[in-house]
Amino acid sequence: MRLETERLILREMRSEDFEAMYKVLGDSDIMKHYPYTFDEERVRGWINKNVERYRIFGFGLWAVTLKDSGEVIGDCGLTMQNINGIIKPEIGYHIRKDMQRKGYAKEAARKCRDWTFENTTFNILYSYMKKENLPSQGVAAANGMRYEGEFTDGENEITAVYAVTREEWLNIKKEKTND
Repeated sequence: MRLETERLILREMRSEDFEAMYKVLGDSDIMKHYPYTFDEERVRGWINKNVERYRIFGFGLWAVTLKDSGEVIGDCGLTMQNINGIIKPEIGYHIRKDMQRKGYAKEAARKCRDWTFENTTFNILYSYMKKENLPSQGVAAANGMRYEGEFTDGENEITAVYAVTREEWLNIKKEKTND
């Protein structure tokens, strides 16, 4: 699997991505909205889990690489997540701290959204994040998702949920071609 945007290539993660992914998942600032910061074992497990997702589902979180250098700066992709007690298709993303606020998460998430509606039968797509994670909410909104509500998660914290339907996505595409 290889997805391409103007500045990025999204591709399947592999074991050689360990160091780059550890810089992302092992950073306590980046992971402050996650239940924990990853140690080396968890990063290896993360990569292996996504490799298994590719095999089982044909999708997962993909390595986000800079097109001009091939440098891995994070991950973004489609996974099946428990959102308020129901398993739903979700776009997730993590971008290395020094690469944040440059539009990479938005660019990658939009490509994943488009890929999902073009290559799966899902009629609605979600993103969820801790309520105080305003940057992730901004990425979801920029991805054409609308705020759908919130719930109390397994860590007893408020989680915000965003969603976009296939019909809404088609309208976004139509508006884009009319620009």
